[in-house]
Amino acid sequence: MSATEFLAWEREQPERHHYLRGEIFAMAGGSARHNALGAAVSGELRNAFRGGPCLPFTSDQRVAIREGEHYVYPDVTVVCGRLEFAAGTRDTLINPSVVVEVLSKSTEAYDRGAKWDDYRQLPSVTDYLLVSQTAPRIEHFQRGDGEWRYRVAVAGGRVTLTSGAVLEVDAVFRGVFDLEGE
Repeated sequence: MSATEFLAWEREQPERHHYLRGEIFAMAGGSARHNALGAAVSGELRNAFRGGPCLPFTSDQRVAIREGEHYVYPDVTVVCGRLEFAAGTRDTLINPSVVVEVLSKSTEAYDRGAKWDDYRQLPSVTDYLLVSQTAPRIEHFQRGDGEWRYRVAVAGGRVTLTSGAVLEVDAVFRGVFDLEGE
């Protein structure tokens, strides 16, 4: 299926799919814990960005990592500044600043591997966060001076994004371990 055919088809589907160079992959529904973590990160970021130029989006926001080749739905996407869309669309972002993935057993290798390789190619991406479902832990990849720096924040810690927004680990993980995980 071509990328154009995929985008038209995807708009009519009740479920979401990733697209990678002509192949379509159904997205599995997340556990209650996975969904709560995505919602918590989105909510905390919305509060952190209040009054600023950055706006978080939920996992329903499609992102073109490579137009015509690779389309995904990150768990949380943040755009700082004006929204830019893939050619001929009004629903496929091409300029995410922050991308957040909540790790799952079935997607962790992809989130750390091929997907991360492609996200790094987007010049707009300044921060990539990997959120654990098994421990209060957020891995933070941050672009600076053309290089990527890696940090880990655990319970009691915080993540400071390039924009200056701060994400408190304890706030993100509050109550989530009472929920069913994978």
